[in-house]
Amino acid sequence: MKVLAIFGPTGVGKTAVAIATADRLRERGEDPVAVSCDAIQVYRGLEKVSGAATPEEHTRLEHRLVAFVEVTGEFSAGRFATLAHAEIDQLLAEGRRPIVLGGTGLYLRAALADLELRPPVPAEMRADVERQIAERGPEAVHGQLDPDVAVTVHPRDGKRIARLLELQRAGIDPPLGSEQLWTAKLRRPTLLVGLTIDRAELARRIDARVEEMIATGAPEEARRAADSGASRTARAALGFDELRAGDVDAVKRAHRAYARRQLTWMRKMPGVEPIDRTGRDDGSVAEQVVARLDDNGA
Repeated sequence: MKVLAIFGPTGVGKTAVAIATADRLRERGEDPVAVSCDAIQVYRGLEKVSGAATPEEHTRLEHRLVAFVEVTGEFSAGRFATLAHAEIDQLLAEGRRPIVLGGTGLYLRAALADLELRPPVPAEMRADVERQIAERGPEAVHGQLDPDVAVTVHPRDGKRIARLLELQRAGIDPPLGSEQLWTAKLRRPTLLVGLTIDRAELARRIDARVEEMIATGAPEEARRAADSGASRTARAALGFDELRAGDVDAVKRAHRAYARRQLTWMRKMPGVEPIDRTGRDDGSVAEQVVARLDDNGA
């Protein structure tokens, strides 16, 4: 049995397509389960901010790896990979098809392949490095990197310098590089579906999604999380600060920009089977997904 993975930009309707696909698989005697690959949906208390499946959607398709981390906790792709591999392997052992949903491109690849991911470093060490970069500038801090590592990063790339320096201080080898994201072999036979859609239709869907988020309490959810001491990784939620401020237009811009980045990821990922859902309902798309499964040996 193959793993089914569904990727696509925010607002394209991945959850709805997954549910419709699960309905059709059940008609064939299967019992599928969704494995969420989203860096923010792991947090309990950010369900509306992250666009997680609703309780009603959970009743139609079980979703795993959602809402199990306290909002004050740090979380990493490395920890996620360990959990996702265990979930996928267990489901396959039970004869149940995993529907891997992303979401976050890195988390999707981490779930499907064996990436060399580095562990997080202590928060105080990260804070010290970030403080130095803020006070002195990235070019000055760049000189603290080991020479062999320094040549791999631009002196003005503060984000990468911070990550490499904190790893160096923690005695952790630097990452192998971004190439592994695209070259690492899949752990299990997988059909990877990439949902695409007309740009104008996607923009309309994103606007409607954001307006629903606002109406159902996402700003209040973000404020509660911030007041309770949300961690750095929880605060990385898309539009977190804009939601707290109630700036609807800024939230929409953030979502549109994120959708563009997700589409870039999808173009880079090897083996993607694109399915255009422009002007189509979820059921029609689901039928095509199941047909692709059959064409690829199920």
